[in-house]
Order: sequence, then structure tokens, then C-alpha cells
Amino acid sequence: MEHEDQEAQKPLLATAAGSSGGGRRGDASAASSSSIAVVVTSTAVAVAGSFEFGISVGYSSPSQPGIMRDLNLSLAEYSVFGSILTIGAMLGAIVSGTVADRVGRRSAMAISDLLCILGYLLITFSQNSWWLDIGRLSTGCGIGLLSYVVPVYISEITPKNLRGGFATVNQFMICCGASLAYVLGTFITWRTLAIIGVAPCLLQLVGLLVIPESPRWLARFGHLGEFEAALQKLRGKGNDICDEAAEIKDFTEKFQHLPKSKMLDLFQKDYIHAVTVGVGLMVLQQFGGVNAICFYASEIFVSAGFSSGSTGMLAMVAVQIPMTGLGVLLMDKSGRRPLLMVSAAGTCLGCLLVGFSFLAKEGHWGKDLNIWLALTGILIFGGSFSLGMGGIPWVIMSEIFPINMKGAAGSLVTLVSWLGSWIVSYAFNFLLVWNSYGKLVKPNDNFGANKVSLLRNFGSCIFCISCTECRHVLHLCNHMWSHSCVCGAASAGNQRKNPRRDSSLHELVLNEPLSQMICFV
Repeated sequence: MEHEDQEAQKPLLATAAGSSGGGRRGDASAASSSSIAVVVTSTAVAVAGSFEFGISVGYSSPSQPGIMRDLNLSLAEYSVFGSILTIGAMLGAIVSGTVADRVGRRSAMAISDLLCILGYLLITFSQNSWWLDIGRLSTGCGIGLLSYVVPVYISEITPKNLRGGFATVNQFMICCGASLAYVLGTFITWRTLAIIGVAPCLLQLVGLLVIPESPRWLARFGHLGEFEAALQKLRGKGNDICDEAAEIKDFTEKFQHLPKSKMLDLFQKDYIHAVTVGVGLMVLQQFGGVNAICFYASEIFVSAGFSSGSTGMLAMVAVQIPMTGLGVLLMDKSGRRPLLMVSAAGTCLGCLLVGFSFLAKEGHWGKDLNIWLALTGILIFGGSFSLGMGGIPWVIMSEIFPINMKGAAGSLVTLVSWLGSWIVSYAFNFLLVWNSYGKLVKPNDNFGANKVSLLRNFGSCIFCISCTECRHVLHLCNHMWSHSCVCGAASAGNQRKNPRRDSSLHELVLNEPLSQMICFV
């Protein structure tokens, strides 16, 4: 009996005496390095789509003078060109979940690349506003699809302990793409800038040939052989994937038994509070005026008294990228609420200063005072928005809905976001002209409206998302900002300290009595 116990305790595979310790450590280290390399490469290919997203958003600002001059466009025609990107993005966002589920994550990214390439080629060779608008619409459809599939793919291929950091790279690359468009647009023509917009799409198309498909998508649709091969490639050949593979399969089986969600189901009593928070944050984010500044920064600087918009846009680049990187570092350390409050207050202050700059121009308060106020205001606005308001609403949205409602909720929230973006980007040029020097409306009223929206945003961050007077909302916020990362996964150490940390946030939303939640005014 003792002999059998001793035999049972022996390892199944014998190792050589001289190499058992160092060899195992070396193999584990090599496997870990291989895993990280594949995940990093796959993420880099995916965020090439985010970079394309940023270039498309930033394209219209430096291109406005050249396009209006070369094609003899009116202000109304250029406003259509600038804003129709958001119409295309709405269309792409509506079908993004269906496309990504039916053809896979890689194929969905390839489709979006082809749409963006087609759009930029039409813009490059356009001779009238029709071809411009069709090209911009096609590009919008592409980035609308990318806005969904890129973060989903990244969250599905990364290990739990790295998921939060990798997910925030998406927002960072969007900022980098927009910044590059601002910089290059000050030196090259709008046709050349459109050709450069094709480059990230081509790079991603090539990269998609070598990166693995999402293991979770493969498991969900029954491709079990490919699922294990893809997961093994992502985790390294020497790593054991049995536990993670079993977890994914178990999750997939449970997901299949959940009721199918529809858009109208979101307005049931169980989900209405989460919908209010998710949609409300998107409304306040967009009506703060960020897309007006992104799309028409050059024209804003010229209207404020700059000789050209190049200097101001270069200054914006110098602020936005570091602030986005800072937001990435602080999101999980300082929490969602403090970053949202600081970001909302900063964007409000930025709009206030820009509004005062136009008032200073009208009242001749001082030499070049209006220029410095405009520059300072837009830099504060851009930096503050990049710090928190740009990415945190999307993170909160991903955390507050149950898994079976995320598809419908994501479509609704994305649609609201792009609709708000279209309203702001289309109307802003007209508001800027109507509020110009000498008109009946005060020139600072346009930015004053944004300021009011952002003041409400700041108040909502305090009173709706994290109202300390409401113990149930405080419970929710403590869980969200202290225990959750971007994708809702807690570390093993945190789970040991607090066993409730591994429970999903939507369980707290649905199970806690939130009837006393203070909603948006």
C-alpha cells in the first residue's frame, strides 16, 4: 500500500537530474515571452484600425481650407462633408455586432479596411462634393465597424492580468492617429493626406494574415479544433491552456442558454438605470463639443484671431498624446469618478476660456488677449477630454450591462454617441458663422452652450454616478472604481482579499435596490 502511495506521488513525466530546475524555469520564461510576443503583435495589428479611426476623425480639420478652395465648396457643403463621417459610423456601428459575429473578428476588420480604402481613394481623386461625400461616408462605415470590433478582439485575446492595460491602447492610438492628421495636414495637401490615410488599412490587412482569430469567437461558433490552436498560439507553445480552455467553453455554454436580447428589452425595469447612465454619459460626452473641436480646430483658431490654424493644431498634438497616456496610467489607480470629475471640470473651463476669447475679440480687451485665451482654452479642453471623458464613458458602459444585454446595449449607446457627434459636427460651422463678429448673437454663446452642457456633465459625475448620499449607488461605485478593471477581471490577489470582487458588476446593478438612484436631470 505504501508502495502504491509513493508511486502515485511521483510525477507523470520524469525530468533529467541536471536540468530539472533551471530547464523548467527557462522553458516557462521562453513560453511566457512567446505568449506576450504573440499577444502584443496581435494587439498592434488590431489597433492599426484605431489609428485609422483617429486619422479619419482628424482629417477634416487641417483639410478644410484646401478642400473649400480647390473644389469651390460652400460652408454648407463642407459641413456635410465633415459630418457625414458620423452618419457612416452610425450605419457601421448598427451592423457591427452582427458582422463581427457572422464572419469573425479578423474578417470584420478586413471589411472595415476595404471600406476605408475605398473611401480615401474616392476622396483623393474627387472633383466635386458628391465624390467627397460618398468617400467620407464609406470611411465612416469602416470606422463605425472598427469602433466595435477592435476593442472586442483585444479583450478576447489578452490574458486577464493584462486585459485592462491592453484595452486602453485602443483610445491611445485613436488620439495618436488624430494628432498625426493634424500635424501632417499643416504641411501637405488634402489629397496627399487622404493617400496617407490608406496606409494603416494596408498594414492591418497584411497583419490580419498572420494573427490568430479570437478563441472566444471560435469556441462560440463550434470551431473547437481551431479554437484550441488559436488559444495555444496566443498563450505560448509551452503553456498549459487546459484551465482557460475549459473556462471559455463553460462560459460559451452558459451564454448559449441566456435569453436573446433585443433593443426594446433594455427599457425594462431591470435595465433602465444602467441605460440611463450609459446613454446619459454618451450624450454629455458628445454635446460637450469635442467633435466640433476635432473636426474644425483649424477654423476655430482662425476665427479666434490666428493667422492660420497650424500653430494651434500643433500645440493640441503636444498636449493630447501625453494626457491620453496619463489617463491610461491613472484609470485603474485613481478610479473612474475622480478622473471623470477632473476631466469634466477641465473641459468646462476650456470652453469658458474659448468663449471669453471671442468676447475679448469683440470688446478689444487687449492686444492678442483673445488669441492666448483661445489657445489656452482649447489646449485645456483637449487635454482634459483626453484624460478621462474620452475613454471612461465607454469603460463604464462595458461594465454595467449583463453579458446577454451587452450586444443590444452596445449598439444603442454607440448609435447615440454617433448621432450626437453628427449633430454637433454638422451644426457647429453654422453656429460659428451665426455667432461671428457683428451678428445679433453674442460670439461667445456657442461655446457657452458647450460650457453649460459640461457643467451638467460635471454635476452628473458627482450626483448620478457616485452620489455619496445614496448608499446603493455608493456600493455600486465602490465596486466599479475600486474592484473592477476595464474588462471586469480582478487579480487573484484581490479575489482572495475580497471574494465579491470576482462577481460581475451587472449583478450589483440588477440585484441591488436602485430605485433611489439619482438620474440625469
